[in-house]
Amino acid sequence: MNRMLTAILVITLASVLTVGLVMSSCSGESDQNGLALGKITGYAANSAQNLQPGKPALDFQFQTPEGQSTSLSNLKGKPVLLNFWTTWCGPCRREMPYLQQIYDEWQENELVLLTINIGERSSQVAEFMQSQGLSFPVLLDTKGEAVEKYGIRGIPTNFFIDKDGIIQYIKVGAFQSKAEIESILSKLD
Repeated sequence: MNRMLTAILVITLASVLTVGLVMSSCSGESDQNGLALGKITGYAANSAQNLQPGKPALDFQFQTPEGQSTSLSNLKGKPVLLNFWTTWCGPCRREMPYLQQIYDEWQENELVLLTINIGERSSQVAEFMQSQGLSFPVLLDTKGEAVEKYGIRGIPTNFFIDKDGIIQYIKVGAFQSKAEIESILSKLD
């Protein structure tokens, strides 16, 4: 009887550990500012339900790193990779080098990489970027407005938007390689 119980416990523990290692996104957590992921209310809930491949990306306003105000709709004519992340998310941190490589190599293809940090202070993000040697621009969603509008429930979450502003692919979870990102980008005409 004890052997059977021990075997069941070992199998259960191994299953739990395997699931934990396979999971490649952070979800249901709150950041230091109390911004909870997955909070969708009112209009945003209805809008977020329509965010799927083949549907238009929802427009939102943002400040560029240079301090200029612009919107997602102003980027029509260029493909966009929209990435939601935080510094405390392990999978987000692991995919950052791949995003940097894409940023460095795909600018000539007019790809716009919009990374949106969720709920963190600019000094915190700047320190992280510097410590990791990252140079792509980061937009700050300190109030969670874009997160709510896009119905983000797990991070990282990536939206691939074609030059016409149509969502072509959504990936929840970290990229495993630069080649994985390039494979999706090559299909964005």
